[in-house]
Amino acid sequence: MRKRCQLSFAVLILTMISLDAQDQSKIPAGIYSAFKAGNVSDLSRYINSTVELLLLEKEDFYKKNVAETILKDFFTEYKPKDFVVRHEGGQNEAHYAYCILKTEKGDFRVYFLLKKVEKELLIHQIRIEPYDGK
Repeated sequence: MRKRCQLSFAVLILTMISLDAQDQSKIPAGIYSAFKAGNVSDLSRYINSTVELLLLEKEDFYKKNVAETILKDFFTEYKPKDFVVRHEGGQNEAHYAYCILKTEKGDFRVYFLLKKVEKELLIHQIRIEPYDGK
């Protein structure tokens, strides 16, 4: 009986540790709300110092401030109406999301990848491409 109790306690502790680790690696809600609003100032808090940006015809690694300018130009031309999360996943060191950005001029598939830098998850890649609904 004592061994069964110890085993149950050990399983409980491991489950709690696992759940705590998963909570720490979730994508911050601020990223989703920034995309939904087209708010690059809010989004920039989550962008790494260098980011790979694949946006329509632009594709390169950019310093954070250059990426912010490119994203501002995009959101000026394509005003967001909605942002729908289709899938997210990952582990403690990296997380990703696949979403649909609905704008006044059409819909876009958005993918972004976050990696842990020190103790924070920061965006290392953003991919925005036209979405035809399929």
